[in-house]
Amino acid sequence: MAEPVPSAAVEVEPAGGERIADWTTLRLGGPARRSVVAGTADELVELVAGCDARGEPVLVLGGGSNVVVADEGFDGTVVRVASRGVDVDASDCAGATLVVAAGEPWDALVARTVAEEMVGLEALSGIPGLTGACPIQNVGAYGADVSQSIATVRTYDRAEQRIRTFTGADCGFGYRTSRFKAEPGRYLVLEVTFHLRLGTLGAPVRYAELARRLGVDLGERAPAADVREAVLALRAGKGMVLDADDHDTWSAGSFFTNPVLDAEVADRLPDGAPRYAQPDGRVKTSAAWLIDSAGFGRGWGTPPATLSTKHALALTNRGGATTAQLLELAARVRAGVHETYGVVLEPEPVLVGCVLPPVS
Repeated sequence: MAEPVPSAAVEVEPAGGERIADWTTLRLGGPARRSVVAGTADELVELVAGCDARGEPVLVLGGGSNVVVADEGFDGTVVRVASRGVDVDASDCAGATLVVAAGEPWDALVARTVAEEMVGLEALSGIPGLTGACPIQNVGAYGADVSQSIATVRTYDRAEQRIRTFTGADCGFGYRTSRFKAEPGRYLVLEVTFHLRLGTLGAPVRYAELARRLGVDLGERAPAADVREAVLALRAGKGMVLDADDHDTWSAGSFFTNPVLDAEVADRLPDGAPRYAQPDGRVKTSAAWLIDSAGFGRGWGTPPATLSTKHALALTNRGGATTAQLLELAARVRAGVHETYGVVLEPEPVLVGCVLPPVS
């Protein structure tokens, strides 16, 4: 569905070569030629549409938790998303509908829903970044993902230069993907509408590690507040909750997605490899298991870029690393897993101005 594009005038001023590293959780990335903060959805559209009209490269940056930027920086405008607002409409019969601006910090939103007895997002606690990024990756963890709660996503379509709103069913959600990720850069997420039920018991627990932590069986429910507390503890134990003093959190989270393999490829994995049957007949396995079992254990690598000491799936900046060093580490891990198991790991973060070499 289409809406008119807002016409608010917004000026873009040079930023003086600020380093993108200051805006990312990896603390990596060279200078931006120009930078501006968009405080509203209208400003966000105007800024990006203006850059497009001038033929100027634009990088839209949210929380910076899922991006790897080249040491050379970005020769264009970095638009930093800072729109705020959460509108809630709740009733005992209909549940809760939340219309959330793209720039709302994600974990603060999750904390609010738990505190106000809204159910559905509690297993996604502790994930860094902003709400607008969540539909793009179909962000998920501990057996849940945002597609289970999203009602609509309001976007600016840069190709058609108009506002478009997609229902959850039209978003093309899959494992760590969506129609927005399938066409990188085309859709600018402005706001996300969630529909949550009301109550104190969380959604059924779908992840074995979380179930063990909570002391419940798979498929059972636990208080949403307990689920949030358990998830935060599990994530912190893996260095997946941001802490400026902990270099294990100077990362982009999970650097590789869990591979989804054809059945015959999965059959060639060792007996101990995790296997999760998928509805289409394929099999998902664990990237962390593959990395660790291929000889790349926690902490592997040469500082200042190494695997996390808490979780083999996170690549970290121990302080003073460069993007080139991090990508060299990623390439070595990727090549080793391919050589050992014949599986090509795919990076999860968005790579800006840099690439991983192909696996030969």
